[in-house]
Amino acid sequence: MARGRLRIHLGAAPGVGKTYAMLAEAHRRAERGTDCVIAFAQPHGRPRTEALLEGLEQIPYGEAEHRGTVVTEMDLDAVLARRPQVALVDELAHTNARGSRNAKRWQDVEELLAAGIDVLSTVNIQHLESLGDVVESITGVRERETVPDEVVRRADQVELVDMTPEALRRRMAHGNIHQPDKVDAALSNYFRPGNLTALRELALLWVADRVDAHLQRYRSEHEVSAIWGSRERIVVGLTGGPEGRTLIRRAARLAEKGAGGELLAVYISRSDGLTAASPKELAEQRTLAEDLGGSFHHVVGEDIPAALLAFARGANATQLVLGSSRRRAWQYVFGPGVGATVARDSGPDLDVHIVTHEEVAKGRGLPGARGARLGGSRLAWGWAVGVGGPAALSVLLSAVDLGLANNMLLFLTLTVAAALLGGLLPALASAAAGSLLLNYFYTPPLYTWTIANPKNIIAIVIFIAVGASVASVVDLAARRTHQAARLRAESEILSFLAGNVLRGETGLEELLERVRETFGMESAALLERAGDVEPWTCAGRAGRGRPVERPEDADVEVPVGDHLALALTGRVPPAEDRRVLGAFAAQAAVVLDRRRLREQADRALALAEGNRIRTALLAAVSHDLRTPLAGIKAAVSSLRSEDVDWSPEDRAELLEGIEDGADRLDHLVGNLLDMSRLRTGTVTPLIREIDLDEVVPMALGGVPEGSVVLDVPEALPMVAVDPGLLERAMANVIENAVTHGPPGRPVLVAASALADRVEVRVVDRGPGVPDDAKDRIFEPFQRHGDAPRGAGVGLGLAVARGFAEAMGGTLTAEDTPGGGLTMALTLRAAGAPHEPARTAPPAPRASSAAPPPSASPAPSAPPTEPTERAERAERAETPDPVDPASPAESERQSS
Repeated sequence: MARGRLRIHLGAAPGVGKTYAMLAEAHRRAERGTDCVIAFAQPHGRPRTEALLEGLEQIPYGEAEHRGTVVTEMDLDAVLARRPQVALVDELAHTNARGSRNAKRWQDVEELLAAGIDVLSTVNIQHLESLGDVVESITGVRERETVPDEVVRRADQVELVDMTPEALRRRMAHGNIHQPDKVDAALSNYFRPGNLTALRELALLWVADRVDAHLQRYRSEHEVSAIWGSRERIVVGLTGGPEGRTLIRRAARLAEKGAGGELLAVYISRSDGLTAASPKELAEQRTLAEDLGGSFHHVVGEDIPAALLAFARGANATQLVLGSSRRRAWQYVFGPGVGATVARDSGPDLDVHIVTHEEVAKGRGLPGARGARLGGSRLAWGWAVGVGGPAALSVLLSAVDLGLANNMLLFLTLTVAAALLGGLLPALASAAAGSLLLNYFYTPPLYTWTIANPKNIIAIVIFIAVGASVASVVDLAARRTHQAARLRAESEILSFLAGNVLRGETGLEELLERVRETFGMESAALLERAGDVEPWTCAGRAGRGRPVERPEDADVEVPVGDHLALALTGRVPPAEDRRVLGAFAAQAAVVLDRRRLREQADRALALAEGNRIRTALLAAVSHDLRTPLAGIKAAVSSLRSEDVDWSPEDRAELLEGIEDGADRLDHLVGNLLDMSRLRTGTVTPLIREIDLDEVVPMALGGVPEGSVVLDVPEALPMVAVDPGLLERAMANVIENAVTHGPPGRPVLVAASALADRVEVRVVDRGPGVPDDAKDRIFEPFQRHGDAPRGAGVGLGLAVARGFAEAMGGTLTAEDTPGGGLTMALTLRAAGAPHEPARTAPPAPRASSAAPPPSASPAPSAPPTEPTERAERAERAETPDPVDPASPAESERQSS
């Protein structure tokens, strides 16, 4: 069965008209006689979109129940049974209700496509999985409903439904996207012009990249070698020399002049790997190209001009940037050079720019390693074989006559052996000695330095040339092998170093120990000083060698700036090790700076937290404690006044006000003292086994009668708690729920057993709390939303969580099905394994966002409609932050 075709309408934001475009396309196909049905469409209450539903067959939706609420989903089995030619499936990234066959709607679409059914669907750019972090950095909202990029990339057609930010905001202002009561919040949050512009750019770039990929595939399939200048692509050819940085910057300026310009830096190396390009210079040029928004490519090719042109044509480049030749004038006798050859063969569709630089005509040599270190023993053996070997071979050959040709081959073998052992010079010495001995002992007339037959002269000359050539090649191969091994070791060391340091896995002492071990040193120390005349101090040290107080006293000194130096003792490493040592020294400085920044940040956080608590405490003392004191003082002054004859009812009311104020003062001061104990870690719970029904009823003393319904079964297992702490924690949680619950709706306190834990749930029917504020309401001195200042200092839930954790339990906030907030207190059952308890709550998390409004542990966000709340809970994820399917989202953002 042929696979169905997928067409996706991609938008930058909700409201651009994706569903409208999908339905309009279905009508066009239906008019042509195509069998189109609506498998699932969500018009979001927009009249013009709903009008397009008419005239199209709609398959009845399936229903799923979630926490007592019925939600609608696409009936996949019904669509498969109907088997239309085209099925319309809205919102590709949607999460299906729990219990559905597939977790995601795009998986349902995959089944439809596999059944041979064409699908029209919609998705927003923020729902692509790879763009989650980017969208969050732009909008501040993390998208949890995502679709894998590959699903969208595999679509047969992707149509961009575009709209300018100004036009989209006008649609929003006219009420064409959200309900009127949510327009202001949406325009000031998600639908800001900057957000919409950035999302639109993401959508345009994503579609442009996909179009470019299609173009490249088409060119490859049809073997199109001609360059199509659909966009500016600038290729810069690098040689590994220092002029490469100038060329990259020049090419970057050319790329910036064209819309959508792209920079590609390419280095062509020969397959034998003998090009003497500096790896360090290439690494720096790679970094520069990537910093300027380009890419770096390493290509192997024997013919450099041909390989460069092939790469440019393969990348569909429009311009090629090369540097002026570094060859001297006499070197042009060997050929016209890479630049002239490329310019000659480029053709009319590829522009070649020759850029001048400071290295012009300074020679072709490139910086490289200066030879291999073969070691003393290998050099000694090489010279022994190169000089003593020919003499010993002459003695052996004096007893047997093998002929001149065989003798020459034996002497050539010694020359190759000398090259393998000692390098070029011992091999040349062996070739010279062998030629002299061949002339004296084995070339007629014997035992003279003359040669009678001219052919023997040619043979000896050829022997010398072959010996020198073989020795040169063997020596060069040995040197390149050594260089490759050394560079590989350096790259592995630097890669490990950079990775560990960037991930923060290496401390200063561990890094210094790594330096000491890598280079075989006795000790490694990082020295610093505050000024040019200040004494040196040791910031970190590793090893057991002699202590170094100044860089001058070390065997190796690697300066890092003016006031920092890496000092090593033990031996003097070779000069080629200085490059890696410099990298280690720079990384050590980074680690030191990071450690100090972390220490400063910790100190600043502690100071900020202390200042915040002090400020909040002063605010509490100045207002929340002052208010009941003022009421008590006014009531007492009124009672003591001799000018007024108070009736018994008035006197009783004043006394009741005094008592209420005193109770309120007692409660506030108790919470302040409890939080002080938690912050200083002085809470020591006295754990014992007790029944919940003995403690929970005692926590209801501070709430009105009839405001709480208890459901604590007597058959529950006993809990291991501190009764006093548990009573105080329950009292704070219940009082919070009663205070913020609607009048006439009692709070439910229900307990149940879960394995080795016992859970107490305090359920209210208040307005609820957004997901991003559920953790924040447990922080000290927090009032959520617009809670009045007289409602308390915002310590109730912070104290309750601290006491719960001190007893080895937890306290979390959840949504109440149908609206409201549920506080879940989990306690350890008697006999369950004890976990170490924290005696203080964790410090508030630092956030880069603007600080939230002062909040008390009370809900403030308005409730959503039951159906919408159930649907959001059914998805188990945060819905599209501005999708009209979730009208409560704008409220959540504004709060």
